[in-house]
Amino acid sequence: MSQRSFASAEYALKKKRTRREKFLGEMERVVPWARLIAVIEPMYPRSGRVGRQPVGVARMLRMYCLQQWYGLADEALEDALYDSQALRDFVGIDLSRESVPDATTLLKFRRLLLDNDLTKALFEEINAHLAEQGLLMRAGTIVDATIIAAPSSTKNASNTRDPEMHQTKKGNQWHFGMKAHIGVDAESGLVHTVLATAANVSDVTQAGALLHGEEATAFGDAGYRGVDKREEARAPTWHVAMQPGKRRQLDLTRKWARMLEKAEQLKASIRAKVEHPFHVIKNLFRHKKTRYKGLAKNEAQLFSLFGLANLVIAKRSLMRATGRGAS
Repeated sequence: MSQRSFASAEYALKKKRTRREKFLGEMERVVPWARLIAVIEPMYPRSGRVGRQPVGVARMLRMYCLQQWYGLADEALEDALYDSQALRDFVGIDLSRESVPDATTLLKFRRLLLDNDLTKALFEEINAHLAEQGLLMRAGTIVDATIIAAPSSTKNASNTRDPEMHQTKKGNQWHFGMKAHIGVDAESGLVHTVLATAANVSDVTQAGALLHGEEATAFGDAGYRGVDKREEARAPTWHVAMQPGKRRQLDLTRKWARMLEKAEQLKASIRAKVEHPFHVIKNLFRHKKTRYKGLAKNEAQLFSLFGLANLVIAKRSLMRATGRGAS
């Protein structure tokens, strides 16, 4: 085992454990690192005899995860690694012996993931791991979508907005950007399907694509009215919320109306699970705006974000499993 630097040893002796250290310690335990590395390695450049040697897959994957968890640009992550001992320890960097991989190296790694459709493969590998742990069920699916804003300004090099993003009206407010559509396991609240469209695409048109085909029931909010009439989404029994306006007009002095209201409350309690993944990526991972131009790049990032969000949601169960010595 290599000797630790003085700065690293001094840091290890501090008394307070920060929230960042706690989170990274938990992710160290719950992320199936070996499985994810195995997905990337066949596409990763091999070390040559001459020239600059590529940074190892394990280190680049850890840097990439940090970027998703903390919503950092390439340059910002490079700076953060120089600033934070906790982040360096997580990646495995000792500044007394080596420098932090630069922003260009991380950019090339992201391009490798995008060009080989690896973020989707990583998402699927995470879900396979969760299914093996008995955490991803197949009985029911909740579908929903959220708007992710894109820069609407034309004050850029091309003097244009992203042509693949569009605006849509929600309530009385206009939004410009994309939609993240997800299919969530009704039992565990884990995301099993991810799609990205422009913001003006109707939720109900994507409902069929969010089903995995094994569910007996599916749930959606009022935006999915008429989904049971769509050919591609007829398989499960749908439970779609009543329009808010009609629900407010129910006369709760009538028995049938009270029964209908109770049914709506039950459907809402099930659908509430779909909000957790959105909360994780938007509030914990700080992904409230698109980072890249075009739907393909942003959808690729969504696979990474929701895969990592699944691990956060399942964290307690996974840590109990690792505590028992499970792989």
